[in-house]
Amino acid sequence: MPKASLYLTGVCLLPSLMILLAAGISGQDGHAINLEHVLAANSMQHLLGTDPLGRDLLDRLAEGLLLSITVSVAVVAAGALIGISLGLMAGWSGGWLDTILMRLADIVLSFPGILLAIAMAAMLGPGVENLVMALVAVGWVGFARLTRAQVLSLKSVPFIEAAIALGHSAPYIAFRHLLPNIAAPLLVEGSFGIAAVMIGEAGLSFLGVGVQPPNASLGTMIREGAQMMLVAPMMVVWPGIVLFSLVMAVNLWGDALRDKLDVRMEKHHA
Repeated sequence: MPKASLYLTGVCLLPSLMILLAAGISGQDGHAINLEHVLAANSMQHLLGTDPLGRDLLDRLAEGLLLSITVSVAVVAAGALIGISLGLMAGWSGGWLDTILMRLADIVLSFPGILLAIAMAAMLGPGVENLVMALVAVGWVGFARLTRAQVLSLKSVPFIEAAIALGHSAPYIAFRHLLPNIAAPLLVEGSFGIAAVMIGEAGLSFLGVGVQPPNASLGTMIREGAQMMLVAPMMVVWPGIVLFSLVMAVNLWGDALRDKLDVRMEKHHA
């Protein structure tokens, strides 16, 4: 993996790591309302100040950061499970099943992802669980199409034909031969998917159909801070920096992972 990408990834992760460490040391409660310290400046008690309700910004940033990571990992894991399963069935079975599954994927792709997620979240209602389901409803398509394409390219290779001739079942061939050989592109897809979900979660929470108060999210913090932009601009700057650096770190890691796992890239550099 290129050292430059790893260094840049570490630099981008530094703000998030520092916030988590500082929040753990400070021991403040980001849900505790203190109207005597409304919009307080930086201090030893509140390292990043407080919001309009006197809540500690540092602890809320750490909570929003952890929620963003948790939601993105959960969405990508669920989307990968659904998408890879459907992609395997479509690519291996072919015929009417392949047609139905790919037309379903085409229908999902015909809508802008964020608009479809907003519609799903609005129908399901606000909340973290519904937010995850709305993002999974959009996120499975990339895994399904990638898996199907990889399976179609492997069906005619000799070792798969040999496994079929030996009478192995489709599930055995999928887990023993297909999945290990398509794991690399799926890992890269997952890494970029995590970054996309982080932005999607923040966007939906910003619009009010995602995480709801008093729970902290980077998106809700940016929305609340935008109303106080002229009075306390750092309420927007801090969650913006955290979101930007976290997404940048994941994207850089995805680039490095792609360069490492792509055989054609290695041959080109060689």
